[in-house]
Amino acid sequence: MRTDHEYIVLGLGGLGSAAAYWLARRAGADVLGLEQFELGHVRGESQDHSRIIRLSYHTPGYVELAKRAYACWDEVARENGEPLVLVTGGLDLGPRDSAIPLETYADSMTAAGVPFERMDAAEIMHRWPAFRLGDDIHGLYQAMGGIAMAARGNTAHQRLAREHGATLKDRTGVERIDAQSDGGFSVTAGGVRYGCRRLVIAAGPWSNAALAHFDLHLPLVVTREQVSYFRTPHLERFAPDRFPVWIWMDDPCYYGFPVFGEAATKAAQDAGGQPTSADTRDFEPDADNAAGVERFLARHLPDALGPVHSIKTCLYTLTPDRDFVIDALPGHAGASIAIGAGHAYKFASVIGRILSELAIDGATPSDLGAFGFGRPLLQMADPPVSYMV
Repeated sequence: MRTDHEYIVLGLGGLGSAAAYWLARRAGADVLGLEQFELGHVRGESQDHSRIIRLSYHTPGYVELAKRAYACWDEVARENGEPLVLVTGGLDLGPRDSAIPLETYADSMTAAGVPFERMDAAEIMHRWPAFRLGDDIHGLYQAMGGIAMAARGNTAHQRLAREHGATLKDRTGVERIDAQSDGGFSVTAGGVRYGCRRLVIAAGPWSNAALAHFDLHLPLVVTREQVSYFRTPHLERFAPDRFPVWIWMDDPCYYGFPVFGEAATKAAQDAGGQPTSADTRDFEPDADNAAGVERFLARHLPDALGPVHSIKTCLYTLTPDRDFVIDALPGHAGASIAIGAGHAYKFASVIGRILSELAIDGATPSDLGAFGFGRPLLQMADPPVSYMV
């Protein structure tokens, strides 16, 4: 059994599977991926049928990264032989005086050359009659918004990584990481010691456990989130070619999907979960959270409601500013980390590509200036938090 590789990826969820794939495209059998649970498990952040993908974001930097995300998903889909993104159009809407101002998104898309439409409440309800909105509501519609197929994307990244020669080992938990004098790393996992020249950490809610091996820590908050599926009697009104993905831009922030993956609509509150830990979380639905989602839909999108089909839980790993961490570890240039801050799946493939570029080339064409490990807020023991993006 081979134990020494050029590249080891720790964690094979959305970001780690993508990193293994993009590394394997260039490095083949020199790539090893390690996952502590079975591939496709639901204990982390990256499963279920759907995540929103969009070009509408709150800074031009995120918009530019989203452009590259679409390109990466398209490239993987061509090799995969089936789509990984479904374009439905995307609608951001909310009160004109809200906690998440739409003008920031409009300015960012304008700066990045992304076309969009401004809409008042009457136009939104004319286009999609299922909405019930007051005159104080407005929106931005961007035609390229849609669904990133999460479980399908993870499976594609993993399968293609193996086809390019990578070794992916599941049920292989990391017990020890040691930096070597030559700049490489020793990783003990599943009772076996592995060596590598470059290390990629994509551990999601287990990020601080991985960082502890380097005597590093970040002020992360892990929350247990959930999404609700509803067996609406109006399925045809929410077909993906007739209804967009949508985000209610206020506090609380809600979001939802047309019918995809289940014969049901899907909606949730963003960052509405309670703090937990990756190892102690439970999978029981939060009744208060679910009731809040149902109240919102009853007021603004009643036709999406129906008997509860299912409620699924996941985790967010939140940075205090809700920005990603994508950077080399301080004092260890050969090790890099990515933390998705609860909104990264749409970017999963491009973040994996960036991690591969950092590992192989030492640089990436993407601007990572906002995502540094050493930014001041991340050095505070008790930083202020702002999760509304």
